[in-house]
Amino acid sequence: MKTIKTEIKWGIIFTLTALLWMVLEKALGWHDEQIAKHAIYTNLFAIPAILIFVFALKEKRDKDYNGHMTWVQGFVAGVVISLFVALLTPLSQYLTHSFITPDYFSNAIEHAVSQGQDRGQMEAYFNLNSYLFQSALGAVIMGVVTSAIVALFLKKK
Repeated sequence: MKTIKTEIKWGIIFTLTALLWMVLEKALGWHDEQIAKHAIYTNLFAIPAILIFVFALKEKRDKDYNGHMTWVQGFVAGVVISLFVALLTPLSQYLTHSFITPDYFSNAIEHAVSQGQDRGQMEAYFNLNSYLFQSALGAVIMGVVTSAIVALFLKKK
C-alpha cells in the first residue's frame, strides 16, 4: 500500500461525523424525552457512514491509485479506515458521554427498566466501559463489511 494519509483523513471525518450525529440525536431528544425512538432511529447513521466509505474509497482510487483500484486495495483501505476509527473510539465516546449527552446512560437505563428489563443487566450494558468496547468492535466489524461491499463497486482495472 502506498500511503495511509487518505485513510487517516477519512477516519477523522468519520469520527467527526459520528460526533455531529450524536449532537443531532441529542437535539432530537433521542437521548432523553424521545429515548424510546433511539434504538430505531440511531440506525439511520448507516446512511452517512456508508457515504463516507464511498467517498473515501473513491478518493483512494482516484488520488492514490491513479483511477485504478483492485477490490483488495479498496478493501484494505477501508479496513485501515475502520481500524483508525476504532482507535479514535475512546476519545469520541468520552466526548459524547461527557459533553454532548452526559445523561444518556441513566436515561437509557431508566427507560429499559420501565420496559421490564433488569436494572443490573442494564447498568452493566449502559456504561462508558461497555460502550467503549461495543463501539470499537462495531467500528471494526461494520467497517470491514462496508469496505468489502463498497470496494466491490468501486474497483477499476
